[in-house]
Amino acid sequence: MDEPGQQPEQDQGLTNRLKKGRETFQPALWGRIILIGLVALYALLFVVLNTHHVRVSFVFTATRVSVIWVILLSLAVGVVLGVLASQLRRHRDRRR
Repeated sequence: MDEPGQQPEQDQGLTNRLKKGRETFQPALWGRIILIGLVALYALLFVVLNTHHVRVSFVFTATRVSVIWVILLSLAVGVVLGVLASQLRRHRDRRR
């Protein structure tokens, strides 16, 4: 039987696990996980709330698409143009 003042083996295991859990808790990791979750939730809401259709006129044609596709297309074109511009500048700087 257990002597007075001693915890049962089961309680000692639980206590050790709780201590170990406190030692391995990583607030920065949890902060990043929560931040990524919030950004994902924001992105999902952004897509869901921008589903109504708009008319988009190109130079030679026009079409009706969801607002989210217009936004994503604009983002993609901007990223591509930004990368090309940085490559052009890097190429010019190397020639000098």
